Amino acid sequence: MIANPQPQWMSVTQYLEWEAKQQIHHEYINGQVYAMTGGTVPHNDISLNLATALKTFLRGTECKVQMSDVRVILSDQGPYFYPDVVVSCDAIDRQARDGIRSPKLIVEVLSPTTAGFDYGQKFRYYRRIPSLQEYVLIDSESISVDCYRRSDRQWQLTSYPESGDTVHLVSIDFQCPLSLLYENVEI
Repeated sequence: MIANPQPQWMSVTQYLEWEAKQQIHHEYINGQVYAMTGGTVPHNDISLNLATALKTFLRGTECKVQMSDVRVILSDQGPYFYPDVVVSCDAIDRQARDGIRSPKLIVEVLSPTTAGFDYGQKFRYYRRIPSLQEYVLIDSESISVDCYRRSDRQWQLTSYPESGDTVHLVSIDFQCPLSLLYENVEI
């Protein structure tokens, strides 16, 4: 989740030094720093449900799943984002300390205040990542998942609007019932 920007402009170096001392995470876009707001219980539950299922599924593979404390670095000059769930199968990312640079799959759990940004500007930035194959948006207030998949030079949308649907994340060949993502989630 992203909140209002901090009032002063920062260079990337200033941001990285400052961010290392903060108690909450901040995303960085073109010199502006945005405090990450706290998520709701449903938001957290959905993220945890997916990350848990992915961790089990990916065990023993070259891929690694991370949650919202891990930064995705689009370039050395930014932007820097903290997606809810990210999967990388890159050898360098497996040993990374400062953030993921070659994600294969990025998942954002939506809130009413961030949905527009996640579908719009953030997706425009994410599309620049050459390794990214899927971008998934999960609604935290109704049962709905939108999955954007890279196909040649374009992105194709697959929507999963029904609780009986099976979500297929093609980038890592993972399938699960939509109900698993919303297990024990109060909508």
